[in-house]
Amino acid sequence: MYRYYIIIFISLLFAACKLPALTGKTPDTTVPGNYRGDSANAERTSADTTNPLSIKWKDYFTDPNLVALIDTALKNNQELNITLREIGIARNEIQARKGEYLPFVGLRAGAGFDKAGKYTMQGATEEAIAIHPGGTPDPLQDYRIEGYATWEADIWHKLHNAKKAAVTRYLATIEGRNFVITNLVAEIANSYYELLALDNQLDIVKKNIDIQNNALQIVRLQKEATRVTELAVRKFEAEVLKTRSIQYDILQKITVTENRINFLLGRYPRHIPRDPATFGTSLLPGKLHPGIPSQLLANRPDIKQAELELAASRLDVQVAKARFYPSLGISAAIGYQAFNPAYLLETPKSLLYSLAGDLVAPLVNRNAIKATYANANARQIQAAYNYERTILNAYVEVANQLSRIGNLQKSYDLRSQQVDALNQSISISNDLFKSARADYMEVLMTQRDALESKFELVETRQQQMNALVSVYQALGGGWK
Repeated sequence: MYRYYIIIFISLLFAACKLPALTGKTPDTTVPGNYRGDSANAERTSADTTNPLSIKWKDYFTDPNLVALIDTALKNNQELNITLREIGIARNEIQARKGEYLPFVGLRAGAGFDKAGKYTMQGATEEAIAIHPGGTPDPLQDYRIEGYATWEADIWHKLHNAKKAAVTRYLATIEGRNFVITNLVAEIANSYYELLALDNQLDIVKKNIDIQNNALQIVRLQKEATRVTELAVRKFEAEVLKTRSIQYDILQKITVTENRINFLLGRYPRHIPRDPATFGTSLLPGKLHPGIPSQLLANRPDIKQAELELAASRLDVQVAKARFYPSLGISAAIGYQAFNPAYLLETPKSLLYSLAGDLVAPLVNRNAIKATYANANARQIQAAYNYERTILNAYVEVANQLSRIGNLQKSYDLRSQQVDALNQSISISNDLFKSARADYMEVLMTQRDALESKFELVETRQQQMNALVSVYQALGGGWK
């Protein structure tokens, strides 16, 4: 019979250790050798292996006002400070996981009494003892003081892997902080350049209002000379009013942009110091070396964060797997116990000690453990797909911004020529109008086209600066 019992026990133990079959996923981390993405254009891409992170943001952004704003934001931004608290939480999680595989040691003391019924076995025994001198008191008191310890032997590295997963997630939170810093630097820079662009547009509108007022005076003189009708005067007056309304729209946009920057700096609205004359000139971000796509794996904080999350999810699978195996627990205690405080510390009569070990293995109804194991594996597959998606997204972002920089430069050159041509056409149209060789509508349309082209030129310059910021951000810069 003992032989059969042993066989049954071994069979059950084998069934407990048998694991469900699961399928994991290994992420594909291969990237093209250049940012063109196709072999036909590969030869047109320079083999620039300069690491973009060799350029720090203080060297990349040379406007002293912008540098001061970024410095303030890195100290006061609420989102960044919230992320720093999350890092502290992750660090505490490491200590919690580390404590699980160390022995738990404690000290306890207690006192109480127990009165058993006379006609119970315990009561009859106590009554028989009590008739003798020195017998037990009635009711029976109990005093106890002892130290105890419990420890789970980490045979299958379940607890150690849980601690490693916590460490990995802590490192992931650090990369998350770096990603927040990168986005914060880029957002402040883009908002600052938008503010400079609005200042320049406001200056253009004011100059255009002066030009239109001069044209309006000419039209009024022409009306007095009966060379034009009242309709021309009203048309010019309407154009001046329209341009003046644009002025207030820009002022509102300036207020909103200033408040957005102040919000990112963690402070209440105030004036943002800046010099509109520096817009798009010497303070334009310097030339950036994009490097090669494989450097994104080491530079982009979100890619490194996704990689660490994948490593943590793999450790979670190992932790869930270890729950199928038997666990060994050891407990021990030593102290004193007596029914009278006077006898509590007598040695060895009141001394007590214990040592026990238990081996626990799940045999029946393991559905909860199976579900936990399957969920951990599913999360590992999700993390692998997320890692692949993050790499792909980073590559696409850089490729788009690099292409955008080149196209915006060509567009800016053409728009500059357009603005020069329209500025000349304003003078020409005014001269022709004075000599009655052009009607007032031609003058109005020329002024309107010139205003729009100047606005578009400023917007194109702003887009250029935003593109340089965006490609620096896409390459993983800004957090060092």
